[in-house]
Amino acid sequence: MKIRRITTDFNNNRFLEESELKEIDNIGEMNIVNIYPEITYQEIYGFGGAFTESSGYNISLLSEKKQREIAEAYFGENGINYTLCRTHINSCDFALGNYAYVEDEKDTNLETFNRDRDRQYILPFIQLAKEVSENEITFLASPWSPPSFMKTNGEMNHGGKLKEEHQDTWARYIAKYIKDCKNDGIDITMLTVQNEPEATQTWDSCRFSAKEEMEFVRDHLGPVLKEEGLSHVKIYVWDHNKEILFERARDILEDEKAKEYIAGVAFHWYTGDHFEAVQLVKEQYPDKELLFTEGCVEYSRFMDSNEVYKAEMYAHDILGNLNAGMNGYIDWNLVLDEKGGPNHVGNFCAAPIMCDTKQDTFEKRLTFYYIGQFSKFILPGAKRIAHTRYTDHIEVTAFLNPNGEKVVVLMNKSEKEVPVILSVCGTGTELTIGEHSIVTLVLEG
Repeated sequence: MKIRRITTDFNNNRFLEESELKEIDNIGEMNIVNIYPEITYQEIYGFGGAFTESSGYNISLLSEKKQREIAEAYFGENGINYTLCRTHINSCDFALGNYAYVEDEKDTNLETFNRDRDRQYILPFIQLAKEVSENEITFLASPWSPPSFMKTNGEMNHGGKLKEEHQDTWARYIAKYIKDCKNDGIDITMLTVQNEPEATQTWDSCRFSAKEEMEFVRDHLGPVLKEEGLSHVKIYVWDHNKEILFERARDILEDEKAKEYIAGVAFHWYTGDHFEAVQLVKEQYPDKELLFTEGCVEYSRFMDSNEVYKAEMYAHDILGNLNAGMNGYIDWNLVLDEKGGPNHVGNFCAAPIMCDTKQDTFEKRLTFYYIGQFSKFILPGAKRIAHTRYTDHIEVTAFLNPNGEKVVVLMNKSEKEVPVILSVCGTGTELTIGEHSIVTLVLEG
């Protein structure tokens, strides 16, 4: 059996560094991490990030050489294997300003629908990613707000609700968006109903109660997608934080007609772990998928945190969500500038790749490598497999890839080295996980 070890260790300047380990037969009984490939759980659809207008704008200001290097880092053969990505319907906070594809309040037939704003910055970045990728990229789209004239508060920002008389128009608007993306070579196969429907934000936002979201899917969005020949597009509800993930899923999925249109539940990380909530939804609704659709390090909360702490936040959340039943993971912005933007309301954040558009440079942050410890090696179609661990000083998850590889990710957040004997099917290997480091093992054969 060939055993590859991939390590990211900031303190020792090691970033996705690869080496080989020896197979051992006498594994003993101490320091054991067991994996059981015969016991499988959920399927993984992929890992990725978001094509926002801000990310597209940033990359457009760089030289063609740097643009390609960034695309290769995420999507290329030697990159971290992003295959599942998000983009926004109309503007979001990480845009240069509010915009919608229809601005004329009298145009309920959507005759003036125009996505040229997306084509300016978002489309070129997507096209470059598709060009360098050897894999198919799956796209999920999310709206932050309908056009202002469709809302009760008359603007795209500061919450408000979708006007009742515009529910069908908004559903047809979303269908038109999906079809128009197809004309640009972007196949939207996943859709969330509303980004953060319980939040009134200073940026693009729109509120839906559980009942309102359920009724919109049941009576408008689901039927319209079916009528438009788009019933293959998966609909995910919630798309917000985990602390009430189970309640929201329960309240929406109790309607049997709405449930038929809903593929799964999407969630963010901003209110803490709540891995048990993810597991509850998986246990109670085993036929529904679970997608992580947004998370980032907000400068308003974590500006002074060091890079190791930020990277460990990412990996801890990914590990916990995977072990609770998550099917796919999508980070937030792919590329932000030196300020953590642009953001049209100043809600600056970090991204795995940060660029300096004036200097034509970019930097891969430690989070890039920590995400890569998962995304580069856990392939689309992989199944999570059972594991046990001997200590809480390491966090562990394990997968069986479609090609038969077994992949184990181990993170040590402690201040000391942790010894590990990996045991699988009567054999294994021995290693040490350095303090504040993360290791991926790939077992072939």
